[in-house]
Amino acid sequence: MAEKFKAFVAGEWFDKGSAGTFLNINPADYDDVVGEFPSCGKEEVDAAVASAKEAQKKWALVPAPKRGEILKRAGDLLVQKKEEIARLMTREMGKILIETRGDVQEGIDTAYYMASEGRRLFGDTVPCELMNKFGMSIRCPMGVCAMITPWNFPMAIPTWKIFPALICGNGIVFKPATDTPATAVKFVEVLLEAGVPPRLINLVPGSGRNVGTSILEHPNVNLVSFTGSTQVGRMIAKKCGESLKRCSLEMGGKNAQIVMDDADLELALEGALWGAYGTTGQRCTATSRLILHKKIADVFTKQFVERASKIRIGNGLDDKTQMGPVVNKEQQDVVAEYVRIGLEEDKADLILGGRALKEGEYSKGFFFQPTVFTNVKRTMRIAREEIFGPVVSILTVDNLDEAIDTLNDTEYGLSSSIYTRDVNNAFKAIRDIQAGITYINVPTIGAEIQLPFGGVKNTGNGHRESGHAVLDTYSEWKSVYVDYSGRLQRAQIDD
Repeated sequence: MAEKFKAFVAGEWFDKGSAGTFLNINPADYDDVVGEFPSCGKEEVDAAVASAKEAQKKWALVPAPKRGEILKRAGDLLVQKKEEIARLMTREMGKILIETRGDVQEGIDTAYYMASEGRRLFGDTVPCELMNKFGMSIRCPMGVCAMITPWNFPMAIPTWKIFPALICGNGIVFKPATDTPATAVKFVEVLLEAGVPPRLINLVPGSGRNVGTSILEHPNVNLVSFTGSTQVGRMIAKKCGESLKRCSLEMGGKNAQIVMDDADLELALEGALWGAYGTTGQRCTATSRLILHKKIADVFTKQFVERASKIRIGNGLDDKTQMGPVVNKEQQDVVAEYVRIGLEEDKADLILGGRALKEGEYSKGFFFQPTVFTNVKRTMRIAREEIFGPVVSILTVDNLDEAIDTLNDTEYGLSSSIYTRDVNNAFKAIRDIQAGITYINVPTIGAEIQLPFGGVKNTGNGHRESGHAVLDTYSEWKSVYVDYSGRLQRAQIDD
């Protein structure tokens, strides 16, 4: 019998929602049922928002350094529970243990970073234009913040959202992806044990149709923070716009690694393999395009294919596994469909992989081979659309200008990378690449929490996760004027 996990609303745990329950299975072995979870709906969302709204009033009065102490304790607890959570995460979404440990570590790093922001939350003091007058700006809480998070980083991304929201004094309604609710339960348990007020944090697992729609339509939700596909993000932006809710969107990517003819090819090769096949290509920052200078294209492609063909695929709980499954059958089918598209549209050359693995040790999971296309044109769908799987398109260019132009030629602008020994080329790439993140001699994955994370064009709507920039998402600016002249002073008129 499957372990029963619970949702948490208005200070109470419960194991059945208004929409019933749903099962969470291991994508590497669908006989392994991770657990049974409550499926929530409008009833639970209404209660969660009411609870968060009421609790937020008291939380906002807690001094920010004291809020930071609670976040620090949450980080300490995540350190203690790191291995337990990592193993659970691998069971429910598939990526290998070194990656799920890294996922938890990112949550730990975020806890400590945001805890320290409790002693900053800086505003400005400025000189006023009139005598005996003082001006400053301060941060105020938003109110109730709803977090809609994806399955590929089920600890890191919720911490990116929830920790800064808490340090800014907000209440939380948390909807995790239905593929990864178990990690979310463990995270909420940590928050409660650390001292977050029980009615302030609310966990409402369930479908986008039942939970997500109710969140978007609720008049007392002040902000929606979403990470996921651009298609869903557009819908969320439209819905939030109707009620003028603030929304923060972190969406798709079609990231590329440029390899110039002067690059350290072994270093670039290691980066390309990690960027392309880490998390089975299921990262918004994954390297789905390799843009190679024509002088090194043949040798680099040969070495890349040779190394990719040797990647050990299997259950992420096995320490020998280098790449786990895709998250579910639907995603496996999406990847297979893009392989078909690549073969039919302009006839790119499939030189590695391209097939779902369904036999023998792979018969009970959703595995897919590392896949490589060559002779890819920038106009092809496999070079322009996000696949979210272990598929790489190789494009060849004559020079740096063409490489940058090719990299920029998509609707997305999240992450980018260039390998070169020429410092002038590196700085030209930094200037001209249209992306929120640019790496020099590093793959397109590997962001750190002390810098802003997010993208341009259809990757996002201008907000950023991580770093101190995220505080602008979860707080409202208030300008304060103090006139101690004892008389009416009319700015601009009496100046």
